[in-house]
Amino acid sequence: QVQLVESGGGLVQAGGSLRLSCAASGGIFSISAMGWYRQAPGKQRELVAGITSGGSTNYADSVKGRFTISRDNAKNTVYLQMNSLKFEDTAVYYCKTTTPWGANYWGLGTQVTVSS
Repeated sequence: QVQLVESGGGLVQAGGSLRLSCAASGGIFSISAMGWYRQAPGKQRELVAGITSGGSTNYADSVKGRFTISRDNAKNTVYLQMNSLKFEDTAVYYCKTTTPWGANYWGLGTQVTVSS
């Protein structure tokens, strides 16, 4: 079974940067799509960024130009580099993987708080 563990969240001033990491286990990381989602209090969970097994990426309009998703297959890890952070980026950020056969697995999340 796949397990995902997020890290790197914290408190940062508006305009600052954070890098989130998601370490995966289960043996199929290199052939699985990965994504970062976030959920703020009182709001729906939304896709922030995704990356396919081949390296293609997509981003929510709200983070384009500020966030970058990447993966290191040798480390079984996906990253989310977040620059120029805004107060509205405050949320719990979740890592998700989708296997080639369509199964989804979620991490438990990491808190990102941006102060204004």
